[in-house]
Amino acid sequence: FLAIDEYKPLDATTNPSLILAAAQMPAYQKLVDDAVAYGKKLGGSEEEQIKNASDKLFVLFGAEILKRIPGRVSTEVDARLSFDKEGMIQRARRLIDLYKEAGVGKDRILIKLSSTWEGIQAGRVLEAEYGIHCNMTLLFSFAQAVACAEAGVTLISPFVGRILDWYVANGDKKTYEPSEDPGVKSVTKIYNYYKKFGYKTIVMGASFRNTGQIKALTGCDYLTISPKLLAELSKEHVKLTPTLSVKEAQACDLEKIHLDEKAFRWHHNEDQMAVEKLSDGIRRFAADAVKLERMLK
Repeated sequence: FLAIDEYKPLDATTNPSLILAAAQMPAYQKLVDDAVAYGKKLGGSEEEQIKNASDKLFVLFGAEILKRIPGRVSTEVDARLSFDKEGMIQRARRLIDLYKEAGVGKDRILIKLSSTWEGIQAGRVLEAEYGIHCNMTLLFSFAQAVACAEAGVTLISPFVGRILDWYVANGDKKTYEPSEDPGVKSVTKIYNYYKKFGYKTIVMGASFRNTGQIKALTGCDYLTISPKLLAELSKEHVKLTPTLSVKEAQACDLEKIHLDEKAFRWHHNEDQMAVEKLSDGIRRFAADAVKLERMLK
């Protein structure tokens, strides 16, 4: 919250790892206590109480963040539901109901879903049938981006830093110029594709490792940046010219493609980095969700 007060962003995002870290800080103990009390009040089995307390904690953090920003907050659906379309829809609607109880309308919420085929189709239903805005996270492949655009979701969070991490760990090259950074190139291609073919979905570059990556994506719709990198950027006083623009995107030579489930799975599977980083990301978020539940228990 202090970082939000200091940097005054338009929007803010949470994920299980960030909530877990914050929930262990004394400053946020009251939110944890309130969530536990809520879980107990609703009753049911211990498992149900912990699930309800966990959802409530995410919403309490989100509601507090919304008092400090003019835009939207992203709240994540449990990563353990990443391959359960109906489970994700149900959990997303539950989170929106909890926000409503807290006096927050759905227009100020982005529900974060894993960019699996099931997650993307859950996003399609939530947007079209329930008017719930979705933020597709753990997005590493061009196939994921195309499927999200076709599903008509509000926003995608293509990861930059984790893509770079994979190439550094699995290749001979250990440093990249920002313009040659594989994560930067991935988001640039997605941005150009969306703008060339008139998709309304917002591209929000995420998971940055350094300010060079951020500057190389100047002009992107949104960027989600950690307080540490915002601090580094605030010390710089250089004029940035946008590297991404709608005009240039419309002139690029990308072909429009359509992906049904079979084509999506094949194209995504062809990208080794994306396959490994998606499964790794889901496992990590799931592990942190388990740790959070253990703490609430």
